[in-house]
Amino acid sequence: MPKQYTPAAPFNDIAEYIEIPMTSVESHQVAAIGYDPESKTLAVTFTRGPGHIYQYPGVEPEVHAAFIAAESIGKYFGEHIKPLPFKKFPAPVAA
Repeated sequence: MPKQYTPAAPFNDIAEYIEIPMTSVESHQVAAIGYDPESKTLAVTFTRGPGHIYQYPGVEPEVHAAFIAAESIGKYFGEHIKPLPFKKFPAPVAA
């Protein structure tokens, strides 16, 4: 049975955006990962389709730690993060 994925919420409410510092990772799929422990929000950018940040609320610190430590970040993302609800925001423009 195929996994069910939650569609992205529209990014018309930028007030919900949380600025999270991002760290580049070595992956063919994931470009960078960030985490805000206070709000338990995981942020992910991808190597394809740059220009968006995907934020996953309610992610436990252990999941974030396992994600960044995974042997295959892309595989971990597909199995554990992709099915979670998320919000899609335009990436901020660098000054």
